[in-house]
Amino acid sequence: MSSEESWNPSTNAQQFFADQWAKALSAFPSVASDASHKPGVQFDSSKLQALQQDYVQEAAKLWANGLASPAASQDKRFGGAPWLSNPLAALTASTYLLNAKALTGMADAIEADEKTRQRVRFAVEQWVAAMSPSNYLALNPEAQQKAIDTKGESLAKGIQNLLHDMEQGHVSMTDESVFEVGKNVATTEGAVVYENEIFQLIEYKPLTAKVHERPFLLVPPCINKYYILDLQPENSLIRYAVSQGHRTFVVSWRNPDESLGHLTWDDYIEDALLRAIKVVQEIGGTPQINALGFCVGGTMLSAALAVLAARNEHPVASATLLTTLVDFTDTGVLDVFIDETFVQMREAQMGQGGLLKGQELASTFSFLRPNDLVWNYVVGNYLKGETPPAFDLLYWNSDATNLPGPWYAWYLRNMYLENNMVQPGKLSVSGTPLDLGAIDIPVYIYGSREDHIVPITASYAATQVLPGNKRFVMGASGHIAGVINPPAKKKRSHWIREDGALPATHSEWLSGAQELAGSWWTDWAQWLQGHAGKLVPAPKRYGRATKYKAIEDAPGRYVQQRA
Repeated sequence: MSSEESWNPSTNAQQFFADQWAKALSAFPSVASDASHKPGVQFDSSKLQALQQDYVQEAAKLWANGLASPAASQDKRFGGAPWLSNPLAALTASTYLLNAKALTGMADAIEADEKTRQRVRFAVEQWVAAMSPSNYLALNPEAQQKAIDTKGESLAKGIQNLLHDMEQGHVSMTDESVFEVGKNVATTEGAVVYENEIFQLIEYKPLTAKVHERPFLLVPPCINKYYILDLQPENSLIRYAVSQGHRTFVVSWRNPDESLGHLTWDDYIEDALLRAIKVVQEIGGTPQINALGFCVGGTMLSAALAVLAARNEHPVASATLLTTLVDFTDTGVLDVFIDETFVQMREAQMGQGGLLKGQELASTFSFLRPNDLVWNYVVGNYLKGETPPAFDLLYWNSDATNLPGPWYAWYLRNMYLENNMVQPGKLSVSGTPLDLGAIDIPVYIYGSREDHIVPITASYAATQVLPGNKRFVMGASGHIAGVINPPAKKKRSHWIREDGALPATHSEWLSGAQELAGSWWTDWAQWLQGHAGKLVPAPKRYGRATKYKAIEDAPGRYVQQRA
């Protein structure tokens, strides 16, 4: 690399993000393999004709007026004053937006099966996002102006930021130096009271003189670290549960290394979920507990409850499912990646052992929203030399977690590809057939309206599968921000149906729902209290007797292991 090339953050940034895209495709490579296969493409002629006519008209208008009177863009990438004050830059941005609109329209005009259409649109959206003139120093007047104003310091800082991110292996979405697990995130006081090779069980110190007699167990997704539920005191769902008088426990998953690359779905259900439920029972000294599962944690909890029902065991009195896929009919944008060829390849690669690296998954999920989670950081971090603001949620998002290959391959086939868990008896755990219809307990089901990981229709679908007394609530925002919405902040809103009806589709449910200001947490807290039992004196120490003693202070060792 020449010194000239190394000085240019735009060139280096593009290469770095090409590498990040490669990581994403290595996690879900079917799109890449399809790219080399070029079937004949046909377009809806009427849509294509209308698209061409619109393009010619808008292009003519743009070229007639662009340089003379550039219009302000509604796109935040081009909303800064330097774009509007520079007619050539404004024209470049407008031309790009026109071409992007045309390309997206052409993708929508393709005549093919729905899967192919989705993949073409996804590929076009990725290309369009990458080609934005805002991503390139030579075409970005804001970055150029900042370089002039700072006498080149912004470019020097951009190079430093790029080298730092290349060394750590991922894009900085926040100022990671501000946060430390156990210091200012994952700070709720507690202790590890049990551990095995898969997870640690953390018990939290009561904040009330009395607690409900039924303990409360939270199961986070094993593809992430648990402290999304315990970011900081003011937005910690764990601390909120403790403050509501629940004797609270959480599963803290170990970040697998190669020594755990053999673990299967059965191992996680039998040796983690069922074991955690049993330990919480024994520590609480109660025949039943309450449980919550978030995202994949909710899917695993549902499977564990089905195993228990089949064994005629009923240790869980109620369950809460947050943004959880139970019925995988609608998997949203992730469906673009999943097909038989891809699943077979993953089964061959790691079905018998190995690891899916956390950074591969992290890159994939970022590229699902490239303008918000990828290219804006090219501009801010590297072209402008800015340090992204400190944000606890994005710090957690960057703290990647590996997955055992056999678990991952099994999950892809049986959940995403074949949707087997909703078929009674189709799946078994440790020889026990699963039937979700046997989980006859009260369930609180939450979905986020703008969730791109678990679409709101998919969250709602659980209401049609699980047989017990159910309550469905929809919150505003997305997969994470919709869930982590503490009442004190008085942000966003949620929807409920006072009549409790659960019709066949989410749209039918929504037609009779009422929007309420603020967090859904208060509604859930009231519901959970109704299943938590009477109040009893809070325990004075962690664990129970000599069998379960405090091993170490929360957050424990497992959550601090880096991928």
